[in-house]
Amino acid sequence: MKLHTNREEFYNDVCEVIRLFTPVPEVELINEHGFISGEAKLTALLSSGGGYSASAEYFNGASVFSYAYTLPDIEAGSETALSERGAALEKKRLEKRCIKIAAFRALKKAFPEAPLPWGSLTGIRPTSLLRDLTERYGEEAALNLMREEFEVSEDKLSLASRIVAVQRPVIASIQKNDVDVYIGIPFCRTRCLYCSFASELRTKKTDMRAYLDALKKDITLGAALAQEHGLGVRAAYLGGGTPTVLTESELDELLDHAANAYGFSAETELTVEAGRPDTITEEKLRVLKKNGVDRISINPQTMNDRTLALVGRDHKAADIRACYQLAREIGFDSINMDLIAGLPMETEEDMERTLNEVISLAPDCLTVHTLAIKRSSRLHERLGDYMLPPVSSVEKMTALGEKCALELGMLPYYMYRQKYMAGNMENVGYSLPDKVCLYNIDMMEDRSSILAHGAGAMNKRVFDGEKRIERVPNPKDIATYIEKVERTHAERKRLFSE
Repeated sequence: MKLHTNREEFYNDVCEVIRLFTPVPEVELINEHGFISGEAKLTALLSSGGGYSASAEYFNGASVFSYAYTLPDIEAGSETALSERGAALEKKRLEKRCIKIAAFRALKKAFPEAPLPWGSLTGIRPTSLLRDLTERYGEEAALNLMREEFEVSEDKLSLASRIVAVQRPVIASIQKNDVDVYIGIPFCRTRCLYCSFASELRTKKTDMRAYLDALKKDITLGAALAQEHGLGVRAAYLGGGTPTVLTESELDELLDHAANAYGFSAETELTVEAGRPDTITEEKLRVLKKNGVDRISINPQTMNDRTLALVGRDHKAADIRACYQLAREIGFDSINMDLIAGLPMETEEDMERTLNEVISLAPDCLTVHTLAIKRSSRLHERLGDYMLPPVSSVEKMTALGEKCALELGMLPYYMYRQKYMAGNMENVGYSLPDKVCLYNIDMMEDRSSILAHGAGAMNKRVFDGEKRIERVPNPKDIATYIEKVERTHAERKRLFSE
């Protein structure tokens, strides 16, 4: 596939639209006008005559499909009420929207059978868009824009609306100087077939002490920055990788250090992604409880032993049940479980068996993921070796997941989408009404700044008045992270000093 555009800064955005219709590995940016015989080409041009309009033409080697799009009047002047910097960002956002929708509608003519439940949306947070439109124009106008301009299906629009309603009081409770804290443990016991995270396996040769010492230094520096700017910690999240690859003493040391550095209060939400049952022990659970952890995840992904072995999970369904019961006995009253719809060799019946087990356990939160085949995963490298369920089956699996959550009394409370997902679908987090995870909402909806610690973690500052977000990434490579803790903190300090 080739792409010609007069706005090269939107190249990646238009490529995301192209991949809604066809899984081309690469899109070549070219300068030529006109069509190339025998080759597929998309031309997407933003109007140079002022205003917000764009045109697109798709040539598949034989036929031409075209569309011209103009932004509706209700949005065309939305940048005028913002600051100069905010107006420039808004102008670019609206230009990008025009060129993407023009490209989407031209391609839709060429690929009328493509599964497009989210219409032209390619971003990972549809709920953020719906909330933003609602704040600007009111609920009815926002829903009409999502329906008519972005062509979101009624089912997905209903899902997004329900999530926005659940999130509304949580987001309203964020105070001006609130921040969240993320602490990353990029190590696992084994690597799952579908995993694309920049994590390492913990072995007997792993120098965990060097990493933990750097991490504690990073936390100390971040806590000093928070104190300097009068920032209060609203929620803290220990994620991975798999944090419970740490020993009992390492977990205790790290959690105690973080709590003392940041001064976590009784109101601070503290979550640990315990995740894999093969890393959970009674002693570790007691350490978490002692350190004030009030939320944990115990993630089956599936309750079918055959699939667990296939994807590289070194445990069985019985281990999941045992860990869950142990956590309840120790006193954890907020437990999340993650499932994945669309795993290799799985059927709708497999998903139903898994969900029946989940219902019998009755967790407080349930996250239903749709399998995304990332380029850096082993699954992508060996895709021909595995039989994946068809999109129609994956859709039914996620519907079964929603039914299970509703049966348990849960509501959908956050959602995000990823590239390369089956059927252009989504991941949805469900929760009992009083067990919603603040950190998940804050992070997914970009409503709270984050001080992030650990290799590959992302520091983020939200400039709410300007609708602007700036980020400082920590190095993904563990050795580089250890070496550059102070240098990365200097960049983080500049970010929070603007």
